[in-house]
Order: sequence, then C-alpha cells, then structure tokens
Amino acid sequence: MSDKKKVLIIKLTSLGDVIFNIPLANSLKDAGYEVSWLVSSKGYDVVNNNLAVSKTYLAPDIKWEISIAGIKNFIEYIKIIRKIRKEKFDIVIDAQCMFKSMIWQLFSGAKRRITYTGAKELSWLGINEFVPKSFIQGGHSVDKYLGFARYLGIEPEIKFTLPPSTVETKEKIDNLLADIDKTKPIVVISPATTRHLKFWHNDNWIKLINGIKDICNPVFTATKNDRVLIDAIGGNKFIDLTGKTTITDLIELFSRAAIVISPDAGSSHIAWACGVPAVISIFTITPPHLYGPFGDDKKYFRVIGNFPCQPCYKQKCPLKQSEFEACRKLPDAGEIINIVNNLLKTANNSV
Repeated sequence: MSDKKKVLIIKLTSLGDVIFNIPLANSLKDAGYEVSWLVSSKGYDVVNNNLAVSKTYLAPDIKWEISIAGIKNFIEYIKIIRKIRKEKFDIVIDAQCMFKSMIWQLFSGAKRRITYTGAKELSWLGINEFVPKSFIQGGHSVDKYLGFARYLGIEPEIKFTLPPSTVETKEKIDNLLADIDKTKPIVVISPATTRHLKFWHNDNWIKLINGIKDICNPVFTATKNDRVLIDAIGGNKFIDLTGKTTITDLIELFSRAAIVISPDAGSSHIAWACGVPAVISIFTITPPHLYGPFGDDKKYFRVIGNFPCQPCYKQKCPLKQSEFEACRKLPDAGEIINIVNNLLKTANNSV
C-alpha cells in the first residue's frame, strides 16, 4: 500500500480551466502526492491518461429531472461518490468553487476539503479550509490554481503534461495530412469559440488566410457545428479537418504544427499546453493576461485591440453604430500576418 498522501482535484469544466489546473496536478505529484481528478466530459480527454494523474473520475452531466434518464443519472452519481469515498482521500481541492462541485466535495469523505475564500454558489458549504487570496502570486488563471499548492507548502512550477498519443491517433493524423506539402510548415487555424463576441471577424480571417497561404500549409480545425464559419472564411479550400478531430487528435496535430492561431478558446489552451507550436491567441472581450499563453514572448502571443471597453465579458455589445462589436474587428489581420511571417522564418516542417 502506498504511503503517499492522496489528493482529489475537483475541476469539472471548462476545457480551458481544466488545462489551467494541470500545473497544479504536476506540482502536487512532484511533491509526493498521489493525484486523482474528478472532471466532466469536456475536460476528460486532457486528464485521463495524463502522467500527472493516477486516477480519473468522469462526472456525469447530471440533469435533475423526474424521468428514467434522471434516475439513471442519479444512480451513476451515487456510484461515483462511493468510489471516491473508498479511496479515503486525505485532501480534496475544490478548484471549481461552484454549486455543482459542492456535493462532490461534501460527500467525498476527505479529512481536508479546501477551496478559496469567496467561493461561489454555496460551494463553501462542504469546505473546512479556505485558502486566502494572498497565496495567488500572479495574474493568470494558472497562478490562481497554483495557490492551492502554495497553501500546502509546495513551491509550484508551471509544468504542463498531456496524454501521450496512441499509435491509432498518430496513424489517423498521418492519414488526415496525407496530401500536405511537406516542404512547408503547418499553420493550424482554429477560428471557432463558444461565444459570439469572442469570434474574430470573418473578414479578418479571410485577409489572414490570403496573406499566409503561400508560405505554409493552412490546416483548419473546428467542430461539425462550425461548418458555416469554416466555409465562410474559405477553410474548405485547404486542408479542412472540420468535424474530423477529437481533443486527443488535436494534441497530436498541434505537436506537428509550427503555429496555432485561435481566439480565446480551448484550441489555444491545448496548443499552449502542448509546448511545441507557437501560439497566437486573439482576444476581444476577455483579458489576455488572465487566459492567454505566456512564457516565451518570442513564441506565445496574446493579441487584443485597444478599446477602452476591453475586456467587458458581455454577452451582447451595448455600443451603437460604428462602435458596435468593434472589438471583433481588431487586431488588424496585418498584425497577425507579420507575426506569422516572423515565426515562419525559423520554423521547422513537421508532418
């Protein structure tokens, strides 16, 4: 039996926030903890088989309703709680800090249940230790989560790990890139995100694509629900992987790319965690310093316009006439083209 202390991280969603917790898992593991993780389906593929994590628990997407499906969900919920309790965790870290994580940590059976002071939506009800915000050293979301490690007496480091690619995944990407020009580097363009105001304007994507298409292999990734967007910006004229890739596929694809270009979205965060490609992340309504890639300023770029209302986090733009959704029109495509040109001067081709 292992004499390591056992810790369970509860971080269910979103994909970006799950990725931002990976350095916390690595810091805990490197300090001698046995790390498990409770995660929802959106982040499962970056946690399961991750070298930082011993066990992964998939939290069902519960819908509390009086129906056969609702009853099955509830039964599955209870089964997972029982599995967690059997592990006899020493510590549970509630990094979700919301109501949907409260039941999990409340009934986990852990001796120490930790979250930040100011946790939202009654998630504090099951907590018996609160981390002062003074343990957050830095402005990025990664720094926020590393505060849990500091609270436990660990000097953390920002180290990302992702699940290794399988033979099947590598073969799939080989096939998807079979027609690529191997004399040119790969630039992956992942233009989709979850909120309308986070989308860079289509005209900018078109200008960008026309400005770089002759010096690289443009490869487009998106979900099948983003078909209209990809067609509108001309991605269907190049290597178009819309609806063809999973998160594990993207990890392998990004590891072969020279550059990944994306708005503030899961693709940008996965690419940064890969550690291989340069990443250009385009921001509109969210703050780059909180969610953008950082580290090597010659490799990671967080680009935003210069409007006084940025970032606003709003669902709908309150401005009128010429200023309406102006944040989506900047930065100018020429700025991104210049960054790409400079990066590709020293890029290696990797197919």
